[in-house]
Amino acid sequence: MRVSANFSALSRTRWYEYLPRFLFGGAVTAFAGIIAKDYGPGIGGLFLAFPAIFPASATLIQKHQEKKEEQAGGRGQRRGRKAAGVDAIGASMGAFGLTAFAFLVWKSIVVLPVWAVLLIATTGWVIVSVSLWWCLRR
Repeated sequence: MRVSANFSALSRTRWYEYLPRFLFGGAVTAFAGIIAKDYGPGIGGLFLAFPAIFPASATLIQKHQEKKEEQAGGRGQRRGRKAAGVDAIGASMGAFGLTAFAFLVWKSIVVLPVWAVLLIATTGWVIVSVSLWWCLRR
C-alpha cells in the first residue's frame, strides 16, 4: 500500500455530501461542550477528541467506491467496504498518534515552554503514526 494524496477526489464530492459531516461534527462538539460544562474541561476534552467526521467520511468513501465499481460493470459492495476499512485502519493509527500527542502535552506542559511542548508532542505523534503505518506495511 502506497500513501498518496488524490486531490481530484475533492471534485467528485458534491456539496450536499458534506452536510452530514458538518452536522455530525457539530453535534459531537456541542455534546462535548455540554459535558465540559457539567464535568469540567478535562472530561469534555476527551469527548472532543472523538473523531467526529469519521463515520460520515467512511460511508462517503464506501458510496463513492461502490459507484465507481458499478460504472465499471461490477456490483461494488465489496470494493466499497474494503476502501472504508482501509480508511478506518488509517484513522486508528492516527488516533494512537493523537494519544501520544496528548500524553506528551500532559507530561511536559508544566515544565517546558509552549513552543517546546508542541514541538515534542507533534514529533511524538508523527513517530507513533508513521511507526504503526510502517509495521502494518511490513
